[in-house]
Amino acid sequence: LKISEVVGPLPCREEEYANIYDFISSKLLDKCGGCMYISGVPGTGKTATIYSVVQELRQAVQTKQIPKFKFIEINGMRLTEPSQAYVEILKQLTGEKAAAERSASILNTYFNSNQKYATIVLVDELDLLWTRKQHVMYNLFDWPNARYSRLIVLAVANTMDLPERTMINRVSSRLGLTRLTFQPYSFNQLERIIRARLANLEEIFSPDAIQFVARKVAAVSGDVRRTLDICRRAVEIVNQQLDKGQDLDNSSDAKVEMKHVATAISEMFSSPKIAAIRNASVHEQLFLRAVIVSFRLSGVEETVFKEVYEQYVSICRTEGIMVCSPSEVLKLCQRLGSCKLLLVEPGCAQLAKIRLNVSQDDVSYAVQSAMQS
Repeated sequence: LKISEVVGPLPCREEEYANIYDFISSKLLDKCGGCMYISGVPGTGKTATIYSVVQELRQAVQTKQIPKFKFIEINGMRLTEPSQAYVEILKQLTGEKAAAERSASILNTYFNSNQKYATIVLVDELDLLWTRKQHVMYNLFDWPNARYSRLIVLAVANTMDLPERTMINRVSSRLGLTRLTFQPYSFNQLERIIRARLANLEEIFSPDAIQFVARKVAAVSGDVRRTLDICRRAVEIVNQQLDKGQDLDNSSDAKVEMKHVATAISEMFSSPKIAAIRNASVHEQLFLRAVIVSFRLSGVEETVFKEVYEQYVSICRTEGIMVCSPSEVLKLCQRLGSCKLLLVEPGCAQLAKIRLNVSQDDVSYAVQSAMQS
């Protein structure tokens, strides 16, 4: 039931898998570049599907069905600033280390000249690479169109219309992106995924329990990660009861039943903090998202107001939302602190230290479900 336990194509994503595989393999065989923009809410299998495709493509290279390629992966969440994308791509491509501006220049020359091998670049969390001047995102979309380019870019984001939001219309239309959208999982799909994950251990879950969790998550978000979280928690609840010597129903032995799933769901869906986040204002939710981005960029789960505000502004601009002033955002930060979602240390406003008082996963889930409700 762990998210990382994935081998081969994901259940219920066969069509998306085939689309990505066909797109990449055709570019490799034609020895040309291209860009596919892949969108969908979190937990819909976008990145995992790409990993599976690349795994199969590597096997096809071994049997000489397709030409060799270099696979590079960058994640906007792990870059200290958008221009570091150039640095990371160059480093993975050639092993060379250079400053951002120099890296961009080298890459521009490379992708505009004859290349011996194709390069596949997975750009995850593309939303975070947006800047006012748009150079990074524009280059990633434009380099594959160069005459001699063999660059294939797979751009992954949560927002379906990100190129239109962040680029001048004539620019976004000229780039000619191939698009693919991952829809949230349905009840039947989530049920099928759970059964596939359990494989030969399916008897430890009652059929009613599997259907119950699949139906509940499908109604809220369609997020497969949350589905597997609930299943894992239900198993933990049964194990805890066994450890404590509590009697389980004789008919069920140590099987996970609906009551165990219901308890796990109640813990995850009904906690006061998740309810508070779901009921928070749009800008309060944006601020919480900005806190998480700040944490992931620094690698430390503590930040300061100034850094969070910068990320808040970036998210607002990416999503076409009006930006509130620093003083207004400081007030909502204080409100989040007063309801114990944040721990805000007193001090200079711009340098006030901020920590989450709730898990990052719960923030992401609550905000996502609020957006879809």
